[in-house]
This record gives sequence, structure tokens and C-alpha cells, in this order.
Amino acid sequence: MADLKITQTRSAIGTKPKQRGTLRALGLGRIGKSNTLPDRPEIRGMLAKVPHLISVEEV
Repeated sequence: MADLKITQTRSAIGTKPKQRGTLRALGLGRIGKSNTLPDRPEIRGMLAKVPHLISVEEV
């Protein structure tokens, strides 16, 4: 199983509270911050909620 490197590329200002909560749950909070998480269906679902705010690459 591979890992995913997730980087926040856009600001969460002006987004809905649920989207901001999803970013926090992914371990992000500011532009440029990255986190490495396992490639699991739960994580993929969270990424699908905020694709316009993040970039994802496989590690």
C-alpha cells in the first residue's frame, strides 16, 4: 500500500466549515503545509471533498 503526500495549495478562507474541518482532519491548516497519509478509502473520500484546495502525489 502506498502513501499519499497531500499539500495545501489554496487558502481555506471563504470555504464552508465542513471543508475547513476536512483540511484540519487531514493535518493541514495553512498554504504550503504537507502531510503524508496512507492510501485508504477513508482518506480518498476526504480528498474528494476538497480537491480545489490541495494537491496530491503518491510517495
